Amino acid sequence: MTKIMSTDNETSLPGNFIQEIKQLVARGRQEAYAAVNQAMVNAYWQIGRRIVEEEQNGSTRANYGKQILKQLSAALTEEFGKGFSVQNLYYFRQFYLTFPEIFHTPCGILTWSHYRRLLSVTDPQAREWYAKEAAEQMWSYATLNRNISTQYYERLLLSQEKAPVEQEMKALTRGFDNDKLEFVKNPVVAEFLGIAPTKAFVETELETAILNNLEKFLLELGKGFSFVERQKLIRTEAKDYFIDLVFYNFKLKCFVLIDLKVGQITHQDVGQMEMYVNIYDQNIREDGDNPTLGIVMCSETDADIARYMLNDNKNVFMSKYLLCLPSKEQLKNEIERQKALFALQQKAEK
Repeated sequence: MTKIMSTDNETSLPGNFIQEIKQLVARGRQEAYAAVNQAMVNAYWQIGRRIVEEEQNGSTRANYGKQILKQLSAALTEEFGKGFSVQNLYYFRQFYLTFPEIFHTPCGILTWSHYRRLLSVTDPQAREWYAKEAAEQMWSYATLNRNISTQYYERLLLSQEKAPVEQEMKALTRGFDNDKLEFVKNPVVAEFLGIAPTKAFVETELETAILNNLEKFLLELGKGFSFVERQKLIRTEAKDYFIDLVFYNFKLKCFVLIDLKVGQITHQDVGQMEMYVNIYDQNIREDGDNPTLGIVMCSETDADIARYMLNDNKNVFMSKYLLCLPSKEQLKNEIERQKALFALQQKAEK
């Protein structure tokens, strides 16, 4: 019998006993994950079903469906918090319409993130194949996302020899299944359970220090800034993103989105902010609001700059928006000041 060595006079525990307890914990965790997932998927499917039924039984007005989603979103958000935006309710509706018999198929074991990604597949045969393979092969969301993005199904159909294609896919996605807590880390699950999603585990200490003080700096400018949210979750069909800071400026009557990059700004950073601005303008901006403004800032020592971007009305950008926004020089000086304070703090702690 295998023994665990002890550093004191206490009796060592048998190795098979410890292994059995580990298996019980692992099994319990897996059952807990499965229970949360099943409850969440079932709830969203049922919500989608009721929305469709209400649309069919309700008014014949063309915009009645939009009014259902808007009013329902407001009521659910007030009661349960995030996770029930108009866009998400639209996904629930599409979920029911796309998978009307979901709980009578093996695909019922997939997570909501899997289904969200599957909704983006327009070919019914391809979608059914991806769903079946994901369930039977136990693909993680990351694996499913990669396979859809790289047209794995279509490439298999076109390949006379399928084995090399399958082997390549498995080799490239092997690392995606190593994170046993992928499901519970998912911000979608956090929203369903009423837990605030966070990006803290991927933030550097320097970035966190700058953002903490930048929020206070903007509010103290006295130029109409009102704080909305930190690490605002933005969800696309393929990925979840977090916007560092979101404000609403009541003088400009627009949302102001701010993203900080510890390194030098890249074209990808600018493109990502343009996507954020477009998402806000299409899904969050209310009637009467001006176009959403995005600011990408760089904290690299020799290139402390900010880039502003606006979805439309560029002709009034300089004359109107810069009256209320901090200048690039102000932002640069504030970032430099916070970096100096951070350096002094780090030195004092050593």
